[in-house]
Amino acid sequence: MIITRAPLRIPLGGGGTDLPGYCSNYGGFILSAAINKYVYINVNKPSIQDVLRVKYSKTEEVFDVAELKHDLVRESLKLLNVNDKLEISAMADVPSGTGMGSSGSFTVALLMALHSYKRVHASLKDLAEEACKIEMDILKHPSGKHDQYLAAFGGITCLEIAKDQSVKVTPIYLSHHDMDELRNNILLFYTGIRRNSCDVLREQSDGAKQSQIVCETYHEIKEIGMMIKNTLEKGNLDDFGKLLHKHWLVKKRTSNKVSNSNIDNLYDVGIKEGALGGKLMGAGGGGFLMFYCSSDGGRKSRLRKAMTAAGLKELLFDFDTDGTKVLMNF
Repeated sequence: MIITRAPLRIPLGGGGTDLPGYCSNYGGFILSAAINKYVYINVNKPSIQDVLRVKYSKTEEVFDVAELKHDLVRESLKLLNVNDKLEISAMADVPSGTGMGSSGSFTVALLMALHSYKRVHASLKDLAEEACKIEMDILKHPSGKHDQYLAAFGGITCLEIAKDQSVKVTPIYLSHHDMDELRNNILLFYTGIRRNSCDVLREQSDGAKQSQIVCETYHEIKEIGMMIKNTLEKGNLDDFGKLLHKHWLVKKRTSNKVSNSNIDNLYDVGIKEGALGGKLMGAGGGGFLMFYCSSDGGRKSRLRKAMTAAGLKELLFDFDTDGTKVLMNF
């Protein structure tokens, strides 16, 4: 039995500039943080079994890999040439479709488990690239390389993605005090809205290729992302919150599906109650709403009460520094 996990992530700056429609022409810049909420994969080789069994929100039992409907599992098995009759199950700390990169985490954790099953070492970069190949090249999902690389490497990490799609991975190091302050001042609230991000991502990626206005918007998002990196490295955390607000206002220009009147109202309430800035996780449209709120003057308490009154649930978290890993192999 093999159990692996890969972390989910919260983007801090540059979100969307990894999409191929923009990145292939101008290069992308992502700053993101892995958190201690995970996707878990269990791979077991039963003593007696004549079917391939895959358990997620559904259960599939098939005789051939090609018959699997779960596209990420099917293509991962095919890529690594695994044809054994296995039992594969998945669990997650957070629902899918909530903007935290769960599909990338799922694929990376699964690939780690399958490599371990084959007793083949794969580097973190190899895992990330294999996951990108499955999602972007084989399945043609409208995604970039953000989620897969953060799931593999973890930490607070900067990704510089070249026009040829090569990725430079650089960890960002903060003092213990600044790390604690950043974690304590970021508040995550679940809107209760789950959505398929493909439509939003496809519109954003196509817009970066076809619209000069959208393209210039991504230039601005990338510039803000670089400013956020410099701000965090200097320990100017309140300035990070203000840049987060600026980023959100700019990001909403990339697609009319990023936000809606309900999300806008929640965001306005958060700012009114003391948050310096915030954003929706991932492509937008639902999922988790993130705010940055300093501890001065009881702002966090007011913000939490306002979000609770609006029906949102807070997700407490810490940062993850491990990335994907094998938890058990026996």
